[in-house]
Amino acid sequence: MLSFLKNHPFAVEAFFESSQVLTFAVPKNQLQQMIPSCLELDLLHDEWAFLAVAMVQTKDLRPKGFPRFTGNDFFLVGYRIFVKYIDQQGKRKRGLYIIKSETDKKKMEYLGNIFTHYQYTTTDISLWREKEMLTIQSKRSDFEVEIEETKEEIALPLDSPFKDWVEARKFAGPLPYTFTYMPEKREMLIIEGVRQDWKPQPIKVKDYRFSFLSSLGLKDVVLANAFIIKNIPYYWKKGKIEKWNR
Repeated sequence: MLSFLKNHPFAVEAFFESSQVLTFAVPKNQLQQMIPSCLELDLLHDEWAFLAVAMVQTKDLRPKGFPRFTGNDFFLVGYRIFVKYIDQQGKRKRGLYIIKSETDKKKMEYLGNIFTHYQYTTTDISLWREKEMLTIQSKRSDFEVEIEETKEEIALPLDSPFKDWVEARKFAGPLPYTFTYMPEKREMLIIEGVRQDWKPQPIKVKDYRFSFLSSLGLKDVVLANAFIIKNIPYYWKKGKIEKWNR
């Protein structure tokens, strides 16, 4: 397979029916070793770095401009670190560095691994509601999230480093860029996402378990915020490559 195909050679569009994102605060020294040296952590108070788990129900995902009926519906789970990158023009860009990607369809794994560097794997993903509780679960990947769907005012998670939801909102997107570093060529691949009406709403997480996070061996990890966005038209621009020569 030609390697250039992995560099997002065309724009892609989709519709996000919903996206639940749990963001975890981690002492910065623990995440520093997980990102390439050409990126820097996006920090709070020069102390906390952030790792988010996004669980996204996508609809009609397809090359941009293709008819909607050519699209596919997938559930995607992404584990990503909040980072910053200084581009060749000296501009600092906020974005994400992906460390794991999962989907509920083999087709998405196959196509995703042709056209991206995200190393998708396929897993089982189940969603169900019981009264006011939404549960998202994977037995194979051993994760489970319980979200209480309430209209009451929602407090920040216990032990969150954020002083209020206004500050927490700064780490809920939109973060327009996703970065992939290709060390063999010393190149940075930059993918820009474009959204409309991005209005995250706080959600109340009753319980969660992510075996992948546990496997990283991180300590003093706390749930910092949790948001949901719904019904968002979204597209990713064609990838842009920059030489890293600093």
